[in-house]
Amino acid sequence: MSPAKPRTPAPFPTREQVLEYIRENPDHVGKREIARAFGLTADQRPQLRALLKDLEAEGTVQRGRKRRFAPPGTLPEVTVLTVHTTDADGELLARPDTWDAEELGPPPRVLVLPMTGRHAAAIGVGDRVLARLTRDGEASYTAKPIKRLASAPARLLGVLAEGPEGYRLRPTSKRDRNEYIVRAGNTGNARPGELVEAEVVPGRHYGLRMAKVVDCLGDTANPRAVSLICLHTHGIPTEWPPEAEDQARAAGPAPLEGREDLRDVPLVTIDGEDARDFDDAVWAEPDPDPANPGGWHAMVAIADVAWYVRPGDALDDEALRRGNSVYFPDRVVPMLPEALSNGWCSLRPDEERGCLAVELWFDADGIKRRHRFVRGLMRSAARLTYTQVQMAVDGHPDEATGPLTDPLLTPLYGLFRALKAARDTRGSLDLDLPERRVIVAEDGTVTGIQPRARYDSHRLIEELMVAANVCAAEELERLRQPCMYRIHDEPSQEKLGALRDFLHTLDIKLSAGQVLTPHQFNRVLEKARDTEHEHLINEVVLRAQAQAEYNPENIGHFGLGLRRYAHFTSPIRRYADLLVHRALIRGLGLGAGALADDQAEQMAQIGGHISSTERRAAAAERDAVNRFTVSFLAGQVGATFTGRVNGVTRAGLFVTLDDTGADGLIPISTLPADFYWHNEEARCLEGREHGRVYRLGQPLTVRLVEAEPISGGLLFEVLEGDDGDTGSGGRPGGRPRGGGVRRGPTGRRRSGPPKGGGGRGRPR
Repeated sequence: MSPAKPRTPAPFPTREQVLEYIRENPDHVGKREIARAFGLTADQRPQLRALLKDLEAEGTVQRGRKRRFAPPGTLPEVTVLTVHTTDADGELLARPDTWDAEELGPPPRVLVLPMTGRHAAAIGVGDRVLARLTRDGEASYTAKPIKRLASAPARLLGVLAEGPEGYRLRPTSKRDRNEYIVRAGNTGNARPGELVEAEVVPGRHYGLRMAKVVDCLGDTANPRAVSLICLHTHGIPTEWPPEAEDQARAAGPAPLEGREDLRDVPLVTIDGEDARDFDDAVWAEPDPDPANPGGWHAMVAIADVAWYVRPGDALDDEALRRGNSVYFPDRVVPMLPEALSNGWCSLRPDEERGCLAVELWFDADGIKRRHRFVRGLMRSAARLTYTQVQMAVDGHPDEATGPLTDPLLTPLYGLFRALKAARDTRGSLDLDLPERRVIVAEDGTVTGIQPRARYDSHRLIEELMVAANVCAAEELERLRQPCMYRIHDEPSQEKLGALRDFLHTLDIKLSAGQVLTPHQFNRVLEKARDTEHEHLINEVVLRAQAQAEYNPENIGHFGLGLRRYAHFTSPIRRYADLLVHRALIRGLGLGAGALADDQAEQMAQIGGHISSTERRAAAAERDAVNRFTVSFLAGQVGATFTGRVNGVTRAGLFVTLDDTGADGLIPISTLPADFYWHNEEARCLEGREHGRVYRLGQPLTVRLVEAEPISGGLLFEVLEGDDGDTGSGGRPGGRPRGGGVRRGPTGRRRSGPPKGGGGRGRPR
């Protein structure tokens, strides 16, 4: 037998090839895996070791557990996290304790799963946990907690109150129903009834944890305390660094030099009545090109924020930290100081302003033929509201819209009809969910809650903004520049399966086994139109959707039915749009304020950060609306209301009131006496003895039992005689899954077998 021939050494990989292999592998890899991947021999191992040592020394890779290598900023498989906020669905988000933001930039997004197992502990905002991480993307992880390291938040918000043995702290969070004891020497300068920030301190007294006041935020009798609670609960930054304020105050007009003169184009802004910053202006006319019969020529001009906020300066650092503006019923927490957001970056009428504009040409069917971007100087012809514009087009112009109706508004609506037809052909998710506006007086009291009007003037601006955003993404791809895409994935198979099961109980079919498109959801929504289930089905279809996010890796936008999409139209209030402006300026050579190389390299981390701040803002805004609504209802305890079940859990029913949109709980202990099973598949509570069924979407008449503005909680009870559905649909899913609870005539709960199942609480 002839001796084996020695193996011919493989070509030694280049530095770039090794780096690419490390980046493409989501888990940490060691020298052995790298050597095996490139087919290296034992003689080549020392050369590989030297290369990896050089890469580590220059910070291009980092070494983790078990001497594994990964790109900088990659988190170890097991790490300590601090839960800092919740997203729009109420899921917990955390930051790694060892993350160096100055060196690595914004931290990745870490979604924390609930603890499971026999000794599982409840985890909330402020807790520290040891967790095992699974990487979901370049800047996204899912954390499975191993151990909770802190049993209560280090800081909490609450109201100081007098107690039997001194003072008590009553948390503002609905999740924390335990009071804390505050000793007399730990109250600071706070007085009973004031909103305070407190620090949890070691020890217990009468079984209660101890707290120490560290900051007094004001009297809870002040109606504006609601916003203060939301700001502190969700960690919304409110203070400006002096350097950023000074920079904003020193700003001046943008020059004409290096810009295209757009001052003669009659651009107008169209916004809500209460808007204070105007960052987009529009104009349209029939296309005069005879080669485009019935076509349209339009322009969308956006405030040139990049001229004033340069990469790496004080304003930029703070804008990135905030990520976006936050809108409450009584105030706005802007991403940029008011000197810019309401000043030089606001497209006020008859004032010259720098802008970044896109000029668009469409055919008669609303299909874009071409576009071009310019950096210009404009002068808004008018500041109009959605109501004004709609009234004018409907034949009731006022002094401002009268002269503009024929030359400008009529062409804009003609273009809108073409764009809407193109959108209908393309297919985009068409959900119809009511929005409500909280009316707040100057003193902060709530004077009313009204449905938010929805006109074609709103849709007109939406269509033009979508068109401009698509152009921005296409232009950056053409220029081969980094792009912060707005991506929206299709729903997960798990959510689709649950949705199909639920729709089946209503005899509505969602097709399976084919390529999913928004058209399929729209067919479901159309079947539900004008039926008793219309609002319910819109809600459950919305809940089945994935969350949109910012990411430099494009997967398209499922909801809009678009292959590429980026936010370009609101750089005053969204950092993502500012990044897109900078990338366009860089790619088109439009002057100062271009995207810097270091930001271009950190787009994935920045995308994770601003996606997180967006979810934080959405949660805070929703919380504020809920708390203001509770404040409005606080004087109506005992009153009756009509509403619909919006959530079904083992704890009871969540109800949304018809007139105000307020959400509250009907505890299962207050339902009419029966043994209730939680049927997860059919999303209902079923009474086994008397056949009562309370299902998702069911209308109910309820009585308000409790309204607590500080915690934002509402408790209802079913009005006597409204005993649920006892018809043939009482058990739509066959034998129900999940646990049951028996309600006796005295209102006490007695658990019944079998255990298990149960809901996740209030769905969003």
